[in-house]
Amino acid sequence: MASEGNGRIALFDIIRGFTIISMVLFHATYDAAYIYGFDAPWFMGTVLQDAWRASISWVFLFLAGWMTAFSRNNFRRAAIYGAAALAVWVATSIAAVDTAVSFGILFCMAASTLIAAVIKPVLDRLSPAAALVAFLVLFAATLDVPHHNYPVTGLAWLGLPDPAFSSGDYYPIIPFTFMYMAGAMGARLFARLRPEGYPDWMKRDWAPVLSRIGRLSLPIYLMHQPLLIVLFEAIVFVTG
Repeated sequence: MASEGNGRIALFDIIRGFTIISMVLFHATYDAAYIYGFDAPWFMGTVLQDAWRASISWVFLFLAGWMTAFSRNNFRRAAIYGAAALAVWVATSIAAVDTAVSFGILFCMAASTLIAAVIKPVLDRLSPAAALVAFLVLFAATLDVPHHNYPVTGLAWLGLPDPAFSSGDYYPIIPFTFMYMAGAMGARLFARLRPEGYPDWMKRDWAPVLSRIGRLSLPIYLMHQPLLIVLFEAIVFVTG
């Protein structure tokens, strides 16, 4: 979807490809440490783990928001993300290797894309620069909201989990939709500052392996965890 006329914006694919590799390495480290008991004190419960996780998910959300400017049908995008999120929830619930994923990052992308599509007329009337700053401020201000428990049920999707709620991957609307919207406004601001379009250097595919991986980010996301589990099971079987 990241294309302009006949020239695909390769830079977005490259960034996405680098980030998806980082995500696979992060989940491999997480599985090794928390599921299979490998010793990783540098990772478990550290600031590094939190920073690494944020460097992946925030980039994905910002880029997904930016892609609203390229999509021909954001309602369709939302449906695709939603179907993928449902598949992840079903698979992780059945496999029961770790805590099932409820309202994970694919849910957040689905919900955010749907919200962006519905309120597009409002977003188009906002000042891109002011809205970009406002959404980033809202994101920072509400970042801690889902880290607490609330005496309500049924609002975990919004960012208000009750004490009984748990998820192996949790990205509710608050605060993460604000990062998505920041990406959407970033695309509008770029278009306003550069009406002639994206420069050639952003279209140049200087890292074809990364760009190829970036174009396959959704299937890689869906397949990498099962493959990691198979790999670790094989390692445990061989090493005893």
